Amino acid sequence: MSADRPTMPPVRLHSEAELARAALSAPLLARAAQLARWAESGVPVSVGGELVEKSLVAATEHLGLAGDEDGPAYAAEAWQLAVDTGLVEITEHEEADAADAANLPDDAAVGTATPGEELGLLTSGSPQDVLDIWLGGMETVLADAVAPDLSDIAEQLAEGDELDLDALDWNPEEEAELLDGILGNLYLLSALGEVPDQDVPLPALAASMIVPDDMDEPTDEVLEEVSDAMMRLDDQFRVLEPIGLVAYRPVDEALIEELDEDGETVSAAEPLADEDVARYGLVRLTPLGVWAVRARMLDAGVDAPAVGDLADQGAEVLLTALPDYPEAMAQAESEQWLAARTPLDAARELLAAARGDDEHGPLRRLAAQQTLSLVAPEAEPALREVLDDRHLGGLARVWLAERGLPGIPEPSQELVFWLTVDTIAAQLGDTDDEATAELQELVRGLSVQHSGFFDAVWRVDHPATADVLEAMGRLHPDKKAAKEARKAAFKARSRRAD
Repeated sequence: MSADRPTMPPVRLHSEAELARAALSAPLLARAAQLARWAESGVPVSVGGELVEKSLVAATEHLGLAGDEDGPAYAAEAWQLAVDTGLVEITEHEEADAADAANLPDDAAVGTATPGEELGLLTSGSPQDVLDIWLGGMETVLADAVAPDLSDIAEQLAEGDELDLDALDWNPEEEAELLDGILGNLYLLSALGEVPDQDVPLPALAASMIVPDDMDEPTDEVLEEVSDAMMRLDDQFRVLEPIGLVAYRPVDEALIEELDEDGETVSAAEPLADEDVARYGLVRLTPLGVWAVRARMLDAGVDAPAVGDLADQGAEVLLTALPDYPEAMAQAESEQWLAARTPLDAARELLAAARGDDEHGPLRRLAAQQTLSLVAPEAEPALREVLDDRHLGGLARVWLAERGLPGIPEPSQELVFWLTVDTIAAQLGDTDDEATAELQELVRGLSVQHSGFFDAVWRVDHPATADVLEAMGRLHPDKKAAKEARKAAFKARSRRAD
């Protein structure tokens, strides 16, 4: 893997069949398909494939939205998606050439729409066919989400002015970059979240893109910028929800009115009371949204793994990747890897990959031990085969003991100390506060339980012995013991230098 290639944590994806069903049930695509079938007898359209006024009224009625104030807008939006995704195809009238079309009224019919080839794929194609159509429509909706406010454009044109994007305070690159960043943050939260389908408060999401990490107290200027971003996101998520990309609870309209009346902005970077959080908007990626954002990341060259990607890879690839996975994802990946092999074959492959005196060896062995804990008892012969192995004898004894199996030989003191060094070495790179506290407690406990511990450990023939002892010197709460650890580290380095 390239060092400069961005890497995301793994995500758990739904099956293609489940995702395709979700795509078909997304309100916007469902309406677009409904209108495409409705066009079987031919529907007159104006320039750009838009429905003429009479057809728009009929389309609105066909969708059952005639009584809805926003019904015509929903119908026009669904029809445009049908055009953009090929669910309908436009045949231009021969007499309506480009020169004539420029002089026709906006609502004049210049062509006829009929169902396109893509419509058949929604019912008879593969799940991937459905997802490809949905993904094309989603890209169209994303472009709509970052488009400028049409009312502002209409106001400019009504005044007879030329279109001035600068005056609209709209930068297409910046808008697209902000939305991409927000979707990326939602993706990260989906990957790292321990609670499935966890909603994210819109104020916190907006603040994550605006407030610098090193800013303890946001300034009023930053708070106002966050508030503006939050309201833009509210508009964008309202556009994105009907295509099924996000599940969104919009900002309470009454809250917006209250803030406008008081002349206040949303204090988006400050904690909100539980009862107020929902009023400020809640959002999360749907399973379909997680799949779509990952697809876009892969296209952009981002390394975005999914659980199951390693099922057909060798054990060394698995053990190298697992230490960077969140615990739940590591277990899920291991389960899928094991499911593709017999317990005995899996155990032998894992044990072989866990060997090695390289700097990553301790982490591979820790990952192997965690994966082996999921292996069925039929793997027992593989574990007994390595009881005398310096690298693997310790974890083999742990595996056998956890299952209450008989005939486990007592380990030598040398093996116990080697395993101790190897275990601590595997945890040295974890800077998480909880992990550091656990390691500190382990270090303290080891020196208390074993008299002469440091004098014995510096002699251990392990490449990480000196590093482990130096870490113990930093972590040990007792100054005397910490000093002994540092002295032992010096002896270990001198020993390896000889």
